[in-house]
Amino acid sequence: MIHVNVSRLRRTLLAASVAAAVAVPVTGAARPAAVPAPVPAAGALPRVAASAAPAALAARYAAVRGDIVAAERMAAGHGHRRRAAMLHAMADPARRLLSFDGRDGGRAVEVFGDLAAAGHLAVLVPGGDTHLDKYGLLRGGALRLHQALGGRSAVIAWLGYRTPGTVSLAALTAGRAEEAAPALRAFVRELTALKPAARITVVCHSYGSVVCGRAAPGLDVAGIVLIGSPGVTADDVGALRTPATVWAGRGSRDWVAHVPHTRLRLPFVTLGFGADPVCPDFGARVFAAGDGGHSDYFAAGSPSLVNIARLVSGQPPAGARRGL
Repeated sequence: MIHVNVSRLRRTLLAASVAAAVAVPVTGAARPAAVPAPVPAAGALPRVAASAAPAALAARYAAVRGDIVAAERMAAGHGHRRRAAMLHAMADPARRLLSFDGRDGGRAVEVFGDLAAAGHLAVLVPGGDTHLDKYGLLRGGALRLHQALGGRSAVIAWLGYRTPGTVSLAALTAGRAEEAAPALRAFVRELTALKPAARITVVCHSYGSVVCGRAAPGLDVAGIVLIGSPGVTADDVGALRTPATVWAGRGSRDWVAHVPHTRLRLPFVTLGFGADPVCPDFGARVFAAGDGGHSDYFAAGSPSLVNIARLVSGQPPAGARRGL
């Protein structure tokens, strides 16, 4: 019989991942952070009475549209035609953005549905390598989730932080998540002030689940949904210190299942994100996510999309259980 030291194996695999991240810094180098953009003029979300929300939001969308047009002009003036074309589409009056910043890869917070009338809100927190030049992937998932929800609901694509490159040392540490957590908490507070009666659920994909894990204490939401999660830097649900119901799902073909679910503390950095959220010891409520891969959670008609929509609506998912 061959005896395997599981802890040593995990550390070895994690070390190999680090070596690959250091040796192949292609994704980080390819990020579009060099595209210039002006400082946005729009500030925080307005604090208004519910009756005034429609007018306040319309004014907000118009102000943010002005920020996007200014960024489009600057990008075009510096010869960045692809970015300018994407921003031109984003500035369409039919689209609804609560905030935008074209600097350093870009930030964008877009609404799908009627936020003023919605009773159920989903905030999508994306994972690594999400920026303006790849924003269409996040937007597509938000659109499909809103279509699955229907009714009095709205979905918000929250690209509110500097995401790490998929193949980078930053993707193996919680540093970017620590930076992002205060911004996510602040956004949810603003959203709660604007829509105090709405039920808010954060849906956190991949590295976005690390962000949600760091933001969880003080995050005033009804539910936290973790999909394709490498871990949330917590040993169990109790360590998240949140009254929200925590759900976790993972597709059977998602490569993140093979990521070492541990934390390796080195002299100057801690690598990895700890316990696997779909394992029984973590204590999350696990829902069926089908047989999709890491990027398939919002595929049209998929079991994962159907169940995420049910969770956002406050309904129990099909096939829920405690851990895998």
